[in-house]
Amino acid sequence: MSLFFLLLISLIISPVVVASAAAALFLFGDSIFDAGNNNYINTTTLDQANFPPYGQTYFHFPTGRFSDGRIIPDFICKHANLPFIPPYLDHHPRRNYNIGANYASAGAGALQETFQGSVISLETQLRYHKRVEKRLRKMYGNTEADTTLSKAVYLFSIGSNDYTSPYLITNSSHFNSSYSNSLLVRIVIGNLTTAIKDLHLRGARKFGFLNLGPLGCSPGLRIILNPPPNDSGGGCLQSASLLATMHNKALPKSLKRLAKQLHGFKYSLYDFNHSLKERLKHPSKYGYKQGKTACCGTGRFRGTFSCGGTRPVKEYSVCQNPSEYVFWDSYHLTERVHQQMAHQMWNQQPIPGTYNLKTLFQSP
Repeated sequence: MSLFFLLLISLIISPVVVASAAAALFLFGDSIFDAGNNNYINTTTLDQANFPPYGQTYFHFPTGRFSDGRIIPDFICKHANLPFIPPYLDHHPRRNYNIGANYASAGAGALQETFQGSVISLETQLRYHKRVEKRLRKMYGNTEADTTLSKAVYLFSIGSNDYTSPYLITNSSHFNSSYSNSLLVRIVIGNLTTAIKDLHLRGARKFGFLNLGPLGCSPGLRIILNPPPNDSGGGCLQSASLLATMHNKALPKSLKRLAKQLHGFKYSLYDFNHSLKERLKHPSKYGYKQGKTACCGTGRFRGTFSCGGTRPVKEYSVCQNPSEYVFWDSYHLTERVHQQMAHQMWNQQPIPGTYNLKTLFQSP
């Protein structure tokens, strides 16, 4: 992508300094939240989405979001009366960090070694946040900075790549990891816990988390399985989904412990797994025509990650109406799914001891 085009994106979607009474939003994670940080790093097109047809539905040009349009953070911002939060690495000279920052990077994981060298790891994202904190203190003084940091909501989508990368690197159903399943989950949850404690130490009090989807049910992982004889249905890669299940059992236990240990710690936990499973099993119930096949890609279920024609496989096709599909490309969701999920995150009836995002943003 040309420098001119990147500057055009920056001018169109980057906010300038404005007074903001709303709580700030700081975003950490992977492609579910990445608004274009990977546009600015030395990586491959496997970890970028800054080319057509990405972005065609809403922006009408590619921004770096892994969808046909907006993603969950964009809709959360709308609910919270915030402008779009641009990627942190889009260093706009008049950037207003009082509204928050987005550090997420497609392909990132809680483990430093997950796609190492091609993405912005969680550890590096935390380092970026420390720079933002330093700038807030320099621009507004410690008192106002402390208020901004304590009122802000810190939203995480992390872990999927830690569990799927061993399959994607080998392109096989063999889980090529040096860790056992249980040890891998403990390390991922442990790294996330360390990040939470570090942010809490720096003033963070309000957190939001997505659990992990049924990882083996993305079109890109479905095609790893050889289809059974006389069956074109295409099952899920159960071993990958099992890792997500193990993670999703461990995550709420860890968050409950943190709520007892950390002063003022409040959190929202969204059941991304159940929400996506529902749409895959009953697409018509939620207004979709297709749950298994992606809108953009090639091959069976359009599961070959070729959307845009700039990746190793050049052949691809795009559906006529992305809003009829759950999956936009081989691994990522359409704008419509992002919108529905953001609405649920904002308004959901929380389980005891947790909050929905609306309450977190409105609480002191």
